[in-house]
Amino acid sequence: MLGLDLGFFNWDIFSKFVLSGLRFSVQLTLVATLGGIVLGTLLALMRLSGKKAFMLPAIVYVNGMRSIPLVMVILWFFLLIPLLIGRPMGAELSATITFIAFEAAYFSEIMRAGIQSIPRGQVYAGQAIGMTYSQNMRYVVLPQAFRNMLPVLLTQTIILFQDTSLVYAIGAYDMLKGFSTAGKIYGRPEEAYLLAAVVYFVICFALSWLVKRLQAKIAIVR
Repeated sequence: MLGLDLGFFNWDIFSKFVLSGLRFSVQLTLVATLGGIVLGTLLALMRLSGKKAFMLPAIVYVNGMRSIPLVMVILWFFLLIPLLIGRPMGAELSATITFIAFEAAYFSEIMRAGIQSIPRGQVYAGQAIGMTYSQNMRYVVLPQAFRNMLPVLLTQTIILFQDTSLVYAIGAYDMLKGFSTAGKIYGRPEEAYLLAAVVYFVICFALSWLVKRLQAKIAIVR
């Protein structure tokens, strides 16, 4: 069919070439999500602090990162940071740092929207019983914001997983690199990229379905 070698689609290809790349893609996604949420929450709090000393750096960072293509940021970190620190970082470490720094800008906007969705009356109530700003955020605002934004955070994580394929540009061995390597070795690049598209689709579609189920459950609880 269309000149494709269907024998290429087998478990040996996946286990020998793709599995290790998939592990790195998943690992990068999880680390970048956790790091991005932590840094993004800090940036969101800085933007909502009302103090220019905190607001301006956060605004510049978020808007700057969101205005630059991810692949360019990946190349910048990979090529420029070793020049600044005087030694190479390696593709995997460079990719991890880049994704945390880049995704933090997007998670920041998600968290900012989540924080602003909390009724101000609850914030005033926390202040009325003597809570400090940090206590109010920790015990009243952020737990509710995380719950409100959980489906959006997970959707951004799925997008992040798709974007991990861009580390191919700096030679990191991700899932796409595994498929590409198998295609080159067996002389079947068409089958390799077709199979890669199918695997990415299955993983992302399954995760999107789970997010929709979670969103429906949260909506019912409310």
